[in-house]
Amino acid sequence: MILDASRSLLLVVDIQERLLPAMEEGPRVVAAAAKLMQAAARLGVPVLVSEQYPKGIGNTVPELAALAPAGSVHTKMTFSCAATPAIADAVAASGRTQLVLCGIEAHVCVLQTALGFAATGRDVAVAWDATSSRRESDRALAADRLRQAGVVLVSSEMVLFEWLGRAGTPEFKDMLALIK
Repeated sequence: MILDASRSLLLVVDIQERLLPAMEEGPRVVAAAAKLMQAAARLGVPVLVSEQYPKGIGNTVPELAALAPAGSVHTKMTFSCAATPAIADAVAASGRTQLVLCGIEAHVCVLQTALGFAATGRDVAVAWDATSSRRESDRALAADRLRQAGVVLVSSEMVLFEWLGRAGTPEFKDMLALIK
């Protein structure tokens, strides 16, 4: 699967204020997710953001909330975004057949979201450098499970270059700052 900006949708899963401090390499996750969100905005890739029970876990971290398009943030109680009607409907309404996921935790909400949307026939990729869990052992198990289910693990830089497709364009020049 080659990621195509015209077919992709970025889904940022539960990178929330009270949950992030417990994650392995939380700042790396936020930085990579921010790059993906900025690239998506520049390249016309729709973005959705989920928040798991924000009353208890807090809202999306401010750095990412500032990059979320108006109306893109959806509250959920299910672990899988695919099992949350508002999010599943927004994905369907986008007409996009490829999903790029990032977020926390890899072995719970990201895993269940990836499996759920893959079961609907969509191509699913997880930006692994923009994804974490509290324990690396859980993250490793999630990676195994995702691969077994046919979900592709990628880096945020892989996503950016595949969405761009070529150098020498105004979009490529804009993305150089994110890539460096």
